[in-house]
Amino acid sequence: MSAFEAMEDDGVIWQNGEFVDWRDATTHVLSHGLHYGSGVFEGVRAYDTQEGTALFRWEEHLDRLYESTKPYDMDIEYDREELTEATLELLDRNELESAYIRPIAFYGYDSLGVSPKDCPTDVAIAAWEWGAYLGEEALENGIDVMVSSWRKHASSQIPTNAKTTGLYVNSMLAGEEARRNGFVEAIVLNKEGNVAEGPGENIFLVRDGEIFTPGLSESILDGITRNTVITLAEERGYEVHDNVSISRGELHTADELFFTGSAAEVTPIKQVDNVTIGSGTRGPVTEELQTAFFDLVERETDDHDEWFTYV
Repeated sequence: MSAFEAMEDDGVIWQNGEFVDWRDATTHVLSHGLHYGSGVFEGVRAYDTQEGTALFRWEEHLDRLYESTKPYDMDIEYDREELTEATLELLDRNELESAYIRPIAFYGYDSLGVSPKDCPTDVAIAAWEWGAYLGEEALENGIDVMVSSWRKHASSQIPTNAKTTGLYVNSMLAGEEARRNGFVEAIVLNKEGNVAEGPGENIFLVRDGEIFTPGLSESILDGITRNTVITLAEERGYEVHDNVSISRGELHTADELFFTGSAAEVTPIKQVDNVTIGSGTRGPVTEELQTAFFDLVERETDDHDEWFTYV
């Protein structure tokens, strides 16, 4: 049974200010967002901690959600407090102790010209149980990835730091290409041929005990888990270079590689294009940062309590 099937009988979704039954949370087939990808969204984790269920870095996700609307002249009529209260009640109503949370805002049904001028902004929040995005074994053993033939769009074409629904067609193409070729996930290069990110993840490289990750100018999304891991690494004395260009060839000669993301959390990469990375297992730096991350989100440590919003 899928996570969605488990929610269909008793689950609810918050939609435009009301809680509606899971099956009834629908939208019109002529909604602008369906035809043109004119929506913005977030992916947030809630963890079952020693202090109870807690949203991880909710405020930062809200920041990015509202900022993502700006290039599209989209107005979310609900304020931060309303979205927060709705999300906390949603978790309670769905009896979720840990969850993946999806807030989304999109241009809805009114007209179907390319301009969304007369379309309302619909807002919804859903939550469901979702385990390790790339598989439980991947967290320990790592995954095999390939460099996709699809390139990441440039920020001069579409704003890359807005988390926009339509942009994930690029991610879908890259990820499905990888899976058709027997890999778990893809790595996407930018238009210059440098490493950008994964379809839904940021990427980190470890070399000679130092940590490198592509900068925002490389057409990446400014990931919140990326920021978390940078902070954790620096607190542990690592030198982190977070504004670099990484060539495709550097992937193959890295000591370690790993993905980060709200869904992927901290996932090691063991092979790229069938080239073994390091020893072909989760490396020591990756393991240390992964352990630090899970200790943090499960509240095994009381560090960064300001990053948690408790239900």
